[in-house]
Amino acid sequence: MDEDESARKGPDLTQGVAINGLAGGKLLGHVGDRSVLLVKGESGVFAVDAECTHYHGPLQDGLVTGDSIRCPWHHACFDLRTGEATRAPALSPLGCWRVDQRDGMLFVGRELPASRSTRKAGADEPNNVVIVGGGGAGFAAAEMLRRQNFSGEITILSRDRDAPVDRPNLSKDYLAGSAPEEWIPLRPEEFYGESAIDLRLDTDVMSIDSKQRRVVVAGGETFSYDRLLLATGAEPVQLPVPGADQPHVHTLRSLADSRAIIAAVAGVRRAVVVGASFIGLETAAALRARGIEVHVVAPEQRPMERILGPQMGAFIQALHEEHGVIFHLGETVSAIDGRSVILGDRGAIDADVVIVGIGVKPRLHLAEQAGLALDRGVLVNRYLETSEPGIYAAGDIVRWPDVRSGDNIRVEHWVVALRQGQTAARNMLGQKQAFDAVPFFWSQHYDVPINYVGHAEHWDRTTIEGRIEDRDCLVRYERNGRVLAVASIFRDLSSLQTELAFEEERSS
Repeated sequence: MDEDESARKGPDLTQGVAINGLAGGKLLGHVGDRSVLLVKGESGVFAVDAECTHYHGPLQDGLVTGDSIRCPWHHACFDLRTGEATRAPALSPLGCWRVDQRDGMLFVGRELPASRSTRKAGADEPNNVVIVGGGGAGFAAAEMLRRQNFSGEITILSRDRDAPVDRPNLSKDYLAGSAPEEWIPLRPEEFYGESAIDLRLDTDVMSIDSKQRRVVVAGGETFSYDRLLLATGAEPVQLPVPGADQPHVHTLRSLADSRAIIAAVAGVRRAVVVGASFIGLETAAALRARGIEVHVVAPEQRPMERILGPQMGAFIQALHEEHGVIFHLGETVSAIDGRSVILGDRGAIDADVVIVGIGVKPRLHLAEQAGLALDRGVLVNRYLETSEPGIYAAGDIVRWPDVRSGDNIRVEHWVVALRQGQTAARNMLGQKQAFDAVPFFWSQHYDVPINYVGHAEHWDRTTIEGRIEDRDCLVRYERNGRVLAVASIFRDLSSLQTELAFEEERSS
């Protein structure tokens, strides 16, 4: 048996399978060398690629709702009829195959051509769209505009030196050395030219003139717009102590930052991570994978307790300690003196490299200069339009009306940013689609993924199903008897079902 044959799973679907073999709603098989999933949807049986186009999550373990399927790993969603990736973080479509039914059997035939949008331009179609920000939200908006057959001009003005990247990977596999750099760009360089997207890198936007509808960049060049998307994202909080500006002290936000850390840790013995945030702890795990001694300094008594609660925080600490991370909790850094990280009056830790992960703050100066309504973020309506008509906002800067809670919330999650960019794009084309997605994020610590659905800034009760210590659990965060959010470890289907339940509650 050759390697391709041994990798194939399930029956050859071109030879037919009994309809009753689809009793569970999904059947994994293959067509030639391609893994293909037969799925029973609301309106029929479909055949699609068996793996999510994001990180190759197994769709046979996903959740079917209507004529769509959701990935168990990071909650991407696909239309079974067309293969389209309808919800980030997946951006590329699934392949689809023709399915025929004969004599109680299902036969998978030829692969179908990629489906394209049939949207027609509306009367108020913009001629040009300017996107300020080259992160996930800005990229997702540009990509969705082209996916929606928008034929006008698209310009992305990005402060970054690199084209839009898969930001979550910068503190995970890429930093650990297990993901090559070619995996990191969201699209290859040629995508922008082929899609007629004018991507301007290393470009600082100086001002927005909302009356004249133009953007001014450093050097004086101006860009006119009919619609503007503000997606300036967030920037790392700097450590406000003497010595934090030394060359061996780093923050992590961009691909350039991740590259700099990788170069800095080559051949070193010890690193100190300041902050027990998700970024800080994922960085600690990545550096341990490189064999570096890692110390984590943070003021809290348990890592991640404010977001995940004491039980999950204690588990995360124990998990990192199992992998050799040394914690200095209840401590703050008062200075970095040469290669010594000074801990108040409690001594010092020698460090070859220091990585600061103490949070981020939204970049709001352009929104403020443009006169947009602010409240610890850019205020938008349910369609992600700001107080200035024609200017939309998406990503880490946005505070939007959350349907479930009734509050205006701001969430610094990659998936939320991508989905907001997609929704803003549709609305810039006049589609009036409310942004009502349930917030979702994931974090990876060694071989343990943590998924989180919903939004809970404060809670008065947690309930735990399963055992956190066994790495098999659901943790529900409740206030006044209502579940606000759920964290899970290796309960992928339950996490998807929670997301769906939150959506149904929201729409009822």
